[in-house]
Amino acid sequence: MGSMKRLGLGFMILLLMLPVVSSGREKASAASDPAVNLVLGKATKASSGKADNAVDGDASTVWQPLAADRQDDMNVWISVDMGAQETFNKVIIHLNRADNLKDYQILYSDDGSSWNQVYSKNKDLTATEAAMFENVSARYIKLNLNMSKDLNVQLSELAVYNSTESSAPAGLKRIYFTDTSGKEYSNNAEVRLNKGSKGTLVLKGELDSGQEVDLAPYAKTFIASTQDVSIDPSGTFTANQVGASLVHGVVQAAQELKTNDFWIVVDDPVAFLDEIYVMNSTLSHSHMKAEIGQSAIIEPKDAYPSVSTVSNVNGTLSGELIYDGSKVICKLDPTTVSKGEAKQWTPQGKADKEGRYEIRLKMEQEGKTLVYDSFYFTVWANNKIPKDQSQIAFLGKDGKLVYVSDFRGNQILDFSNVGYMGGGVKLPDVKVKATVKPGDGDDTARIQVAIDQVAAMPVGEDGFRGAVLLKKGKYEVGGTLKINASGIVLRGEGQDEKGTLIYGTGANPRNLIEIGESTGLSIVNSSMETITDLYVPSGSRTFHVDDASSYHVGDTIVVRRIGDKNWIHEIGMDYIYNRPGGTVTQWAPFNLDFDRVITAIDGNSITVDAPIANAIERKWGGGQIFKYTDSARIEQVGVENMRADSAFDPSVMDTVMDNDKTDPYYADEKHAERLVVFNSVKNGWVRDVTGYHLSYSLVQMSRNSKWITVQDSNMYDMVSIITGGRRYVIHQMGQLNFVQRIYTETARHAFVVDSRVQGPNVFLDGKAVKNYNTSEPHHRWSVGGLFDNIDAPISIRDRGWLGSGHGWAGANYVSWNTEDEMTSQQPPTAQNYAIGHAGPKVSGLVPSDYDPRPRNDGYWESLGQHVKVESLYKQQLLNRLGQKALDNIKR
Repeated sequence: MGSMKRLGLGFMILLLMLPVVSSGREKASAASDPAVNLVLGKATKASSGKADNAVDGDASTVWQPLAADRQDDMNVWISVDMGAQETFNKVIIHLNRADNLKDYQILYSDDGSSWNQVYSKNKDLTATEAAMFENVSARYIKLNLNMSKDLNVQLSELAVYNSTESSAPAGLKRIYFTDTSGKEYSNNAEVRLNKGSKGTLVLKGELDSGQEVDLAPYAKTFIASTQDVSIDPSGTFTANQVGASLVHGVVQAAQELKTNDFWIVVDDPVAFLDEIYVMNSTLSHSHMKAEIGQSAIIEPKDAYPSVSTVSNVNGTLSGELIYDGSKVICKLDPTTVSKGEAKQWTPQGKADKEGRYEIRLKMEQEGKTLVYDSFYFTVWANNKIPKDQSQIAFLGKDGKLVYVSDFRGNQILDFSNVGYMGGGVKLPDVKVKATVKPGDGDDTARIQVAIDQVAAMPVGEDGFRGAVLLKKGKYEVGGTLKINASGIVLRGEGQDEKGTLIYGTGANPRNLIEIGESTGLSIVNSSMETITDLYVPSGSRTFHVDDASSYHVGDTIVVRRIGDKNWIHEIGMDYIYNRPGGTVTQWAPFNLDFDRVITAIDGNSITVDAPIANAIERKWGGGQIFKYTDSARIEQVGVENMRADSAFDPSVMDTVMDNDKTDPYYADEKHAERLVVFNSVKNGWVRDVTGYHLSYSLVQMSRNSKWITVQDSNMYDMVSIITGGRRYVIHQMGQLNFVQRIYTETARHAFVVDSRVQGPNVFLDGKAVKNYNTSEPHHRWSVGGLFDNIDAPISIRDRGWLGSGHGWAGANYVSWNTEDEMTSQQPPTAQNYAIGHAGPKVSGLVPSDYDPRPRNDGYWESLGQHVKVESLYKQQLLNRLGQKALDNIKR
């Protein structure tokens, strides 16, 4: 991510380039020396939890009260015995999840039982709170925290000081940071430093008279939001580690004054020279782009690209130029290399065959596993790619798609493995084993009895126990129907007004039908093997591991893509600007776990059934594989052929629409939320259902859902307030799921993918009208989605500060022959593709006046006109499984 406000020598920074002294101390401290923390290492008490962690001088340890502690009265507390009477006037509080707090109070006592309050705050609570007040003398100090919600809060450090600085000058109305010329920094200005650098903050203020005053002699506090930067009482800071810190100055005048948001961003130019990264390599060619997300293609008869590498280790380097996945064209003979040594290899000859090529490097170190690194390019005559087709996914002479990857091998995913039984399998018609007719009053229990009766039956050879048939009519359901056994289908007799109606009664927000428990996969940690490729591209199914001998074809595995702190920094998600007037939560490192089945093993090379939807890169943490079991995940279950409606209070109306206004609408939320929720389920479906007046979803596919198909269904007239967390008609949280032929009205996010969702997932042939927002990956890096022939406003972008800091919402998404409005931006380290969009191209939320840092467009092609391959998914399914598979998914 770039920066429009990157500041350098103009900022008063003493670039001493000294080694970092790791203090493990507070992120803020009193502005006077001696700056002795009066509670450091002292005796503590608390309402619950390990309170000593809050005064140990180590911000990586935390005091976290027990859940039961907060749940009784939404209050938790910690007190410290300073050992003797002490005078103090400043308290620094370092919090995790300050957004869960309602308010806090600071109290003091001479005996530890009778308390007096000296400070209280109930708004604008942040991760680092600086409380300043008149001198108090006491032996004991207590921090009282009142929760706003039943969620965790953590206190990483509590610091208490007796500041000897002068009080703020009279009439001080605002404070700010300046550069060396005295120019005031604007909101969200930033300075970038290398790890180990030091600098000094300059804090000034403005009096009511308009006079500027230097605040160096006055009482103040400097606050840094992370341990990436530490600041001493004088304002001297150290860039400790890669990351970013939001910095404020705070002065207690007639009221607490705080500077604008100011960022110190820390880079490390030598971060990837460590031996763990083995080597740093690049590909180059005068006629080809070597950029992530851009096609790496050269003309026939052109020279081969060159690969350059600098070794981080002592070892033996070799390589191969491979054509069409297996044919070796030429080799780089094994060459001894020393740490720091640079090598370049240009394969001899000309690229005379059309197709895909790989330059595969191997580094062998004594006593260590062989490490691989690969680069890719395509040879194809530009004039032979049909102009009415995509230039990176077009039909070859055999009628199958040819993919053009970038230089690292990242390409448009093959989405054909999604849906019931892995795609291309017709949904079954299951024999009825129990029948229910409408009764008087609530029908929940009677329907549940029928479901449980079928659940007690044996599973047949076809994998099913049987269907529960709900005869035509109205069924009042005041509770939730639950299917917790495999092989059960809940079926109605039609989704029109003459068919079967599930009518959600009462004022209880709930799901009408839940399938499966919420149990996750059981990962076998002892089976872990490390992926030994330095880079596994998005779209790949094959990779190498340390030792594949304990794995077998047919094993179910998790392929884990690690995203570490360096990667979070690379994509700019550790310095998301605060929501105007509020705050955000910066991203922490996270993993993506791809649920796969092994289909082939060749030595230590493993191939899986579906592509990996995000590149796995050693420099960002690399990857691992694990075996898993999923005995708690049920399968062969479905809901079909019915209509659902929810009672609601029509007197509850509203006009609020997110941050805007709209025409009056029904806004009651005390009623049924979702029709169907898939929890821990594989190979399930919903078909031919219609929903009315629900508040949240027609269908939700939760985190542990896999191979689910949802088709031929509709959603109308949703009822809720129009704001976050509502009106997600098809809510996708699982992986390898397939949604087709859905029509929706009055949604906020009609076709929506949640955070950190591991694709592929597909939306095909859908339409959404009367939308209050866009269909989209919603937040925090979900990967590998396809919007194929979707007629709806779609947004794939950096969502910045929206929500709680949604940031880059989706990566490696494809929009194919879509209509309505479209936004598609490229996230760092990945790509998003907009191909054949026939509708307006819309700018994203950012860049903007508030956050002008540049964002790149995604890969756009054939804007304003559909491409000839009508459906990417259907063509991929046809290529993989043939015409019968395509026929099986038809209406």
